[in-house]
Amino acid sequence: MRLSLTTAVVGVLGLAVAALALGPWWLSQGSLRNLVELFCLLTMAQMWNLLAGYAGLVSIGQQAFIGFGAYALYVFCDKAGIHPFFAVALAGLAAALISIPTAGLAFRLRGGYFAIGTWVIAEVYHLLAINLQWVGGGDGTLILHAAELDRTFRADGTYLWALGIATASVVGVWVLRRSRLGLALAAIRDDETAARSLGIAVVRAKIAVWVIAAFGCGLAGAVYHLSLLRVQPDAAFTVDWSAYMIFIVVIGGLGTIEGPIIGAVVFFTLEQKLANYGGWYLIILGSVAVLVSVWLRSGVWGAVGRRLGRDLFASQHRV
Repeated sequence: MRLSLTTAVVGVLGLAVAALALGPWWLSQGSLRNLVELFCLLTMAQMWNLLAGYAGLVSIGQQAFIGFGAYALYVFCDKAGIHPFFAVALAGLAAALISIPTAGLAFRLRGGYFAIGTWVIAEVYHLLAINLQWVGGGDGTLILHAAELDRTFRADGTYLWALGIATASVVGVWVLRRSRLGLALAAIRDDETAARSLGIAVVRAKIAVWVIAAFGCGLAGAVYHLSLLRVQPDAAFTVDWSAYMIFIVVIGGLGTIEGPIIGAVVFFTLEQKLANYGGWYLIILGSVAVLVSVWLRSGVWGAVGRRLGRDLFASQHRV
């Protein structure tokens, strides 16, 4: 029954992705821009959930790689003259590469110290961006090479990139969860000492998932700022990105693939509906998070999945 349900879910999602891939032909430009933001948020949330939900690594500094991906996009576009759509992929790879030495610092810490440490590391990147006039300094910079593209061509390409990374984040997490690495991460999350005693290469598994999450966040940061055509350090490296990711995952359900999808839709809908309410917007978002945390501790999908007795994405491990 699980396999048949999963097959049906994959089929439905495949049709949905195919329909969305044709979005430039049947959606307005405003809708495309909104969906770019939604898809980027979904990608970021899947990456944060991969860290916290599957590996037990609670980070509040993933904005480091979002901002780094945005600035890498600018450098590859305007400094190296690479086509913006190719530069997006290179920006993701650059974020993954910079995450390796970053892991050497972050993984010296544990628990709450790790969470705070990742935030401090993100602030270091933020300060570097502010003080490097080569990339615009504190005022930020326009991505001129991208702005020179035909407006419709750029908007459609950015939308397809956003859809692609969102789809890849969902499929990628599902595949990883079924893999040997996914099983190792679950063991590390539940009891790191016991996992190490069973022969699991704990540090290697943590670095692997850290690099994957940085790659995803770097891609999302590059695509989002390609849509904006501007990179500004205070916005690119803001801790709000981590707050959004945490909110989405908590609302949807930690440690599930379905949770970030539901949470991203809920968060994006609230953001769109409440954006004109000023301070009340944040109060309502905070209230929703508190209510879900108290009454639905496993998130919306946690409650629904428990009632159904199954996951939509089967996760039998292959070892």
